[in-house]
Amino acid sequence: MSGKPAAEAMGAERTGVGARSAFLARAEKTASAGAAEAARRLCHKHLRKAIAAFKRADYGKAATLSVDATEADPTCGQAYHMLGLSLDNLGDMSRAIAMYERAYQLDPADTDLYLNLGLAAWRMGLNPVAEKLFRHYCELAPDQPMGWNNLAGVLRDTSRFDDAIEICRGAILRMPEQPLLWNTLGTILVELSDFAQAAVFYREALRLDPRFARAWHNLGYGLHHTGPLAEAMDAYEHALALPQEPRDRIETLHAKALCLLAMGDLKQGFAAYEIRHDHQHRGSMLYGVDAPFWKGEDLSGRSLLVIGEQGLGDEVMFANTLGDLQKAVGMMGKLMVAVDSRLIPLVSRSLPTAHVGPYVVASHNAKDLRLVPWAGKPDFVLPLGSALPHLRDGLERFPGKAFLTPDPARVAACRAELAAGGRPVVGICWRSMMINAQRQKYFSAIDAWAPILKTPGVTFVNLQYGDAAGEIERAESLFGVTIRSIAGLHLKNDLDFAAALSAACDLAISAPTAAAALAGAVGTEIWFLTAGPVWPQLGTDHYPWYRASRVFSPELFGDWSEVIPKVAAALAGRARG
Repeated sequence: MSGKPAAEAMGAERTGVGARSAFLARAEKTASAGAAEAARRLCHKHLRKAIAAFKRADYGKAATLSVDATEADPTCGQAYHMLGLSLDNLGDMSRAIAMYERAYQLDPADTDLYLNLGLAAWRMGLNPVAEKLFRHYCELAPDQPMGWNNLAGVLRDTSRFDDAIEICRGAILRMPEQPLLWNTLGTILVELSDFAQAAVFYREALRLDPRFARAWHNLGYGLHHTGPLAEAMDAYEHALALPQEPRDRIETLHAKALCLLAMGDLKQGFAAYEIRHDHQHRGSMLYGVDAPFWKGEDLSGRSLLVIGEQGLGDEVMFANTLGDLQKAVGMMGKLMVAVDSRLIPLVSRSLPTAHVGPYVVASHNAKDLRLVPWAGKPDFVLPLGSALPHLRDGLERFPGKAFLTPDPARVAACRAELAAGGRPVVGICWRSMMINAQRQKYFSAIDAWAPILKTPGVTFVNLQYGDAAGEIERAESLFGVTIRSIAGLHLKNDLDFAAALSAACDLAISAPTAAAALAGAVGTEIWFLTAGPVWPQLGTDHYPWYRASRVFSPELFGDWSEVIPKVAAALAGRARG
């Protein structure tokens, strides 16, 4: 989507801190004990060195030494477990899981394996598998907080909030001095938009352990949503000043980057935003192109391959820079743009001298890998958002105009079909198609839109992609309105036609979604309905990316009853002319 939150709260042991600590302590003890056999002694020697390398975050060295340990003694389950942990931290998930499984075959009594296998499954999105593994661990080790903590986290991520709260509360009653549990209880309440109560639990975690970096991160995350942003930044700085797991540190650096952008510090913010490419970042993508990343070098006469990144809304919003890049390569250079295949007609029309084609999406170690086999070997490659530090380091550098060109014939056809005797034509989109536990709090149900949809003198048009027929039918029945659609238009798949429909509207009202980004990109005035301020506002009261935009957000995060009447009043004024 085009208005992502501050990052994610870090609650349960998704990064495996507790699991790793427990295993490392046990493995270190075993390795120190040694054995009579020469092979076992050599295995333990390598294992001790691997543990030391792992503790200093040298995961490549740890993996190499773990391999040496397995070769010295192929029957040592802990050596394979250590190898799995090292590969896990290197992002090689498939091999890590294979090593965990081998460790289990050799040492089924290794309880920590259930924890680390669960963590791997969790990171790969295999939540049912992770839940089973964590439940089994809890049965085997009921007095260990990590198991209950992780189980609560998986339940949270599958929107089973009541179950997650009960797991946390039960564990806290047994282990009230465990800051990890208080922290995770806070993350559950964050997903329920109860930021005030979540902050209470984060602060309790910090009272128990003032050096708990993850709780500092999460306090910052909550403050990012409720403000003030300066306090959120202070919490992130506290987290970064403390020892952190590498994965956790990357997440905090990413959250800090988005906070800088939300505060309007574009120069530092966009530079810091590049941390999203670090392989330890859970949302990082891979780009399978044999070329160096462009870092601001002179592009005149050179070839540059730009690859769309993240979600569709981000891809459209970041396309704000494509015109600048076309000018930078010049007539003697070559700009190649790889985008979601649905965007090819729209981008090709907008950049007639560029070579536009699709990227191919594959997967590598649970990461999104984007390949562009048609591009050959360019001089430089550039993830689309990475143009921002060079081209948008100040608000004055945003062009303030449409940057994608819809099909004029389709625009005319849509306008003709929607003509309604001078009534303003208003496109609406109320949610993302991709709703999960972390994202649902940012969107309202269409039922909350009653004051908007009851505005007289307006022709409403559906811009909501995905399966929305039932919601539209319900709204029409409840509010006595008609929400127009273009017959035969598939809003998800035919984005060129969807862009034309957006351009035919006088105004679009939308949550921060791909539909909103598309409307803004073709120059339609867009009113954003947000649960709270979002980083793409870049410290302003609008979206600088688009020609004309306005943001409506409540004082209290997610209070749609406050914000929607304001939108309705503004729309009524617009309809009266």
